[in-house]
Amino acid sequence: MPENNIDEASLQPAEEALQNAGALDIQEPENALPPVQIDGLPPVMQEACQRAGWTSLMPVQSLALPYLMDGRDIMIQSRTGSGKTGCYLLPMLPVLKTDARHPQALVLVPTRELALQVEKEAQTLLEGTGCAPIALYGGVGYKKQLDALKDGAQLVIGTPGRVLDHILRRSLDLSGIRMLVFDEADRMLSIGFYPDMKEIQKYLPRHRIHTSLFSATYPPHVLNLASEFMTEPSMLSLSQKEVYVAEVQHYFCNVKPMDKDRALVRIIEMENPASAIIFCNTKANVHYVCGVLQGFGYNADELSADLTQSRREEVMAKVRTGQVRFLVATDVAARGIDIPALSHVFLYEPPEDHESYIHRAGRTGRAGAAGTVVSLVDIMERMELERISKHYSLTLLEMKDPTDEDVAKVVSNRLMAQLESRYRKLTGLERVRAQRYVQLARDLAVPSPDDEGDSEGVNLLAMLLDACRQGTLNESRLPEAHAGSEPRKKSSRKRKRRQDGQESQDSQDGQDRQEQAQPEGAGDEDKGKSRRRRRPRRRRGHGGGSGEDAGEGGGPAPQGQDSAPSSQEA
Repeated sequence: MPENNIDEASLQPAEEALQNAGALDIQEPENALPPVQIDGLPPVMQEACQRAGWTSLMPVQSLALPYLMDGRDIMIQSRTGSGKTGCYLLPMLPVLKTDARHPQALVLVPTRELALQVEKEAQTLLEGTGCAPIALYGGVGYKKQLDALKDGAQLVIGTPGRVLDHILRRSLDLSGIRMLVFDEADRMLSIGFYPDMKEIQKYLPRHRIHTSLFSATYPPHVLNLASEFMTEPSMLSLSQKEVYVAEVQHYFCNVKPMDKDRALVRIIEMENPASAIIFCNTKANVHYVCGVLQGFGYNADELSADLTQSRREEVMAKVRTGQVRFLVATDVAARGIDIPALSHVFLYEPPEDHESYIHRAGRTGRAGAAGTVVSLVDIMERMELERISKHYSLTLLEMKDPTDEDVAKVVSNRLMAQLESRYRKLTGLERVRAQRYVQLARDLAVPSPDDEGDSEGVNLLAMLLDACRQGTLNESRLPEAHAGSEPRKKSSRKRKRRQDGQESQDSQDGQDRQEQAQPEGAGDEDKGKSRRRRRPRRRRGHGGGSGEDAGEGGGPAPQGQDSAPSSQEA
């Protein structure tokens, strides 16, 4: 990354930046750099600020831009709406080369709405520079996106699933990427994009890329993401007098007593915890809450004084091995247990004494890791919780009870990511099978003129989508607690063939050379002709074929039906 010379005379003292930041609690990295203002930016960045109508920089921009312009890999903790989009777009201006008609910067975002928002702001900042942005997201056709990539868009903003789709289609080449940004990384991991992000990593250049990560919170799985994609990252935190990094956060949610069960499920859907304990004060509530969670499809089990010791040990063994995601328990049953990487503790009802709250909260945030404690309280219970917080000098944060619409939006984004990932893994034969139902899907999605409200077809589609989500509800799509960076591997197609038990390494090498000679996406008809030409030669004893029969639609043969290699291949 080229160096950007900052005018030292224009650097403002740190005290002024703190005043502009208002009530922010700022934690800067080691070897801190002084904040910068607009007149201290390079001319190309100053012109972009003028186009956007900015008369001054927001606190996160003033404090973070010096590190980004210096080329440091940095994690920035900042709330949504704090100006972080301009914070990572501005430093791209001196880096993007207008004469290079290929992507040079990649911004990964969790949702279509955010991708469009970032694209709109990028269009303003890049106007007149000769550089163009393009937003890649699912749920829409490919033509507009393909045309923009062919025209040489230099900046790509996209959701991980659709970005990976374009990579596999060979319409997106990441070999020229110089800057990588993860925006709202905590939300991306909550949706379940981690596997897609790791797959995208395999297609990035092997040399160091300037990488920055923006997130509202930094629980362990977000910190792991940073360690896997960044080189010696530093941290810049701007929070509303709250520390969100590697500490336990204490929340309360005002809920009516009769709505606690549904509120608990809504919060779980929004938070998407890797694992959690739900504390109740009575055995009856433990049994009830466990039944509610199981009814919503979660792997949940209960732990109460009614269980025998052998049954308790069986439940705890399942929790520690990940077979049970949610444990519903009383204080007596849960005392002394230690569950690794427990991300959340939910208090269905506040404890009866102060010490019990600390005991419950202490189940998460072990060994200095981050954790989240959420208490569901009515008016009277909130007063008791505030007394506990004052007694132990805890900072209580309010969590709003999510609406059904909020949950539907988050769950839909998560399911869309899972469906796109599943579709990418289909073989040619499986895609042909799926085509049988395209017209039925269209018929179900279009209501009849005489339908009132939701049509029966729409309800049937919703039922199928819910069944699909239930099948993946308990899959973990977050980084492992101590996952390290994985070495980049060869193409998934080659790994697939090795896993399917190809008997000859020589035959395997020959297949790889043939595939490299033929671009991915070549017509199935051509593949079928190639295989038909090889068969008669093999029968005459000339060999040279891969031995893989063509399935319907050009897909691989069903497992167990591959032809054996010829004598010359062995």
